[in-house]
Amino acid sequence: MILTDVLGSDVVDNSGQRLGEVSDVRFAVDASPGQLLSKARMVGIVVSPRTASSFLGYERRGITQPWPVAQLLRWRHRGSFLVLWEDIAVIGPREVVLRPGFTAYESTLAF
Repeated sequence: MILTDVLGSDVVDNSGQRLGEVSDVRFAVDASPGQLLSKARMVGIVVSPRTASSFLGYERRGITQPWPVAQLLRWRHRGSFLVLWEDIAVIGPREVVLRPGFTAYESTLAF
């Protein structure tokens, strides 16, 4: 899987209802850095109901400056949510299908 192929993909539930677009992907690093880099694993995708554009880091709770940019991006991504890898049924070329009964987490959830 190439990450740029997933970003911007439509996200639908198992009945085909459109929920938004993939705007970001969350990774977790399970070990301390080794000689080069630690392995990262994909934890889930962030779904934005309005846009596939990036959060530019402003989804982090402590980032508030410059104020106009932070406010604009938070408004633009309102309603965004995180879906864990386990709740993804299919990642296709232009669409991500979620499993029945998936859980939508707050998009600022850290791992």
